[in-house]
Amino acid sequence: MPALGPEEMEIVLQISAEEGWRRWMACAATARAPSAAMYSSLLDAVVTDPALMMVPVDDHVVHRGDGVFESMKFVEGGVYNLRAHLARLMRSAARLELEPAPEVETWTGRVRAAVRASGLTDGMVRLLLTRGPGSFGANPYDCPAPSSYVIVYPMPHPPATRRPNGVSIATSSIPARFEWYAQIKSCNYLPNVMMKKEAVDRGVDFTVSFTEEGVLAEGATETVMVVDADGWLAAPEPDRILEGTTMARVMELARSPVDSGLLSGVVRRRLFRTDLEHAREILIVGTTLDVLPATTFDGRAVADGKPGPVSAALCAALQHDIRHNADLRDP
Repeated sequence: MPALGPEEMEIVLQISAEEGWRRWMACAATARAPSAAMYSSLLDAVVTDPALMMVPVDDHVVHRGDGVFESMKFVEGGVYNLRAHLARLMRSAARLELEPAPEVETWTGRVRAAVRASGLTDGMVRLLLTRGPGSFGANPYDCPAPSSYVIVYPMPHPPATRRPNGVSIATSSIPARFEWYAQIKSCNYLPNVMMKKEAVDRGVDFTVSFTEEGVLAEGATETVMVVDADGWLAAPEPDRILEGTTMARVMELARSPVDSGLLSGVVRRRLFRTDLEHAREILIVGTTLDVLPATTFDGRAVADGKPGPVSAALCAALQHDIRHNADLRDP
């Protein structure tokens, strides 16, 4: 390979802090999906200028994925399922020994302040707890203290509004995460990213992973549930999936369809490919998705290929719950 000449060597310029800030402001102004507000523990303040919504490049979360996160929605000013998300954040942080983590009351105050500053009525809240800045090595003890962030951004339109006839799912080629890794909502989401890329490249809405034993695991960011031939709503066992906060709430809300006879009951059990192939309904569940019916699996119709009554009932129940049972509402 030939050596670089003087012209090539001069392409990389050293610029002043003022010029660097001007360029950074211009870059932030053209962001595809700018956030509305962000709390940073490094600033100990909320900012609304996208140019100030930065994480240090030497934070372990940037170059090691060493951190945990949660995403939740707020609708009509009310943050939904906040307690469940904070509880899972604390469990994930404990597994990574991210201490001292902010207390629940501290997180709640920061969420309230960031949502208020955003000016949004409906949107998403992302919580980040990272190892913090320190070095570019793998040693977590190089980082003196964790950092925390709260980011508020507009809510994406759920697929249900774009796909009223249901969504398509397919078997993923990406291996299911092993147990210890699956149960931590870490910022290292490379398998999930590749599953999403796979779905887009294959022209389906979602791909779902299976374990080496052929047991259903999860989607890139979604939980899969089925209504079996006997009318039971079945969710995967918790060993190889991240315990979904929305899934847990849907299972609670399913008591009403059970009482009305629409469902026979609710159960957690190992689900296999045949369970999906012979299901009455397949439900895709997630924070941004609510409850979506999957009407095709690996190119074949699920049941009659139309959205079923259970997915419709549970989606309506969840959306009602979101609007009327927020954990945090700004007075």
